Amino acid sequence: MKKTVTFGEIMLRLATMGYERFGQSNTLNATFGGGEANVAVSLANYGIPVSFVTRLPKNDIAKACTNELRGLGVDINDIIYGGDRIGIYYLETGAVSRASKVIYDRAHSSVSEITTGMIDWHKVFADAQWFHWTGITPAISQGAADVCLEALKVAKEMGITISCDLNYRKNLWKYGKRADEVMPSLVEYCDVILGNEEDAEKALLIKPEGVSVTDGKVNADAYLSVSKQIMQRFPNAKKVITTLRSSINANHNNWAGVLYDGKTLYKSREYQITHIVDRVGGGDSFMGGLIYGLQTYTGDDQKALDFAVAASCLKHTIYGDYNRVTVEEVEKLMGGDASGRVSR
Repeated sequence: MKKTVTFGEIMLRLATMGYERFGQSNTLNATFGGGEANVAVSLANYGIPVSFVTRLPKNDIAKACTNELRGLGVDINDIIYGGDRIGIYYLETGAVSRASKVIYDRAHSSVSEITTGMIDWHKVFADAQWFHWTGITPAISQGAADVCLEALKVAKEMGITISCDLNYRKNLWKYGKRADEVMPSLVEYCDVILGNEEDAEKALLIKPEGVSVTDGKVNADAYLSVSKQIMQRFPNAKKVITTLRSSINANHNNWAGVLYDGKTLYKSREYQITHIVDRVGGGDSFMGGLIYGLQTYTGDDQKALDFAVAASCLKHTIYGDYNRVTVEEVEKLMGGDASGRVSR
């Protein structure tokens, strides 16, 4: 099987312990994470050959990061080196009615100072069949946006399937461009587009009608119009997928998804996630499951969607950015076994 390539920034994640607030915590737990790296780890767990591409400094923190990725089965040979620092994000985990909070410290990170020509994309894609990127990367800097476009042009030229998670992050768009000014020219290269209601509105100025994410209800049919609008605007798109999250509180979410192929709107079952351990990386785990499903269950979009939703449901039970689950565990939940009984 040919490999999947993901491109973006991986960061040092510093999280308060348990549910402590920033102002009361004397200890921060250090792990690594980032949207495209999270997808790569998911795919490696499922046995899909995957290469993660980024730019990192040459120091011990970056080495610890790449050693971890390698140990999780991700190919790091296409990573380039330069610059002075790895990006950092701080996480305070919310509880009940108090939302989680993220503070970014990623200005002047190595990947934010990347420029076109640094990566030989023809070489990177030589044995690839799929390329995945997210809206986080072009939000980091103009250089990162330019390199993302550079990669997309080569991937399209080489006939590689391209997927995008729109992933709007309001706190990142600080270099003078809005998401809706940059994202459309990148999204037009994509075959598979993933997002939620905020992503579509902020990145593409496309808004679903009659949608509320805070009333505890998921209305899948409300997203048919936005899926159709995306396909009309981006004719290369073959599938548009929407994650459906309704938040009852910080620990209790309802979770589902829909997939539109231009003719049929497929709907997943809805999961009630009542005791969330860590929701960061939930969308990335969905994307990883979706890429696996579309590559594995060829021609069965319903099963691919069901795998993605079940995989991301399980991610909410796992601490850290990465979804450390197996195909067997996901398929067990897909089959209806949510008992959580001890496996012995």
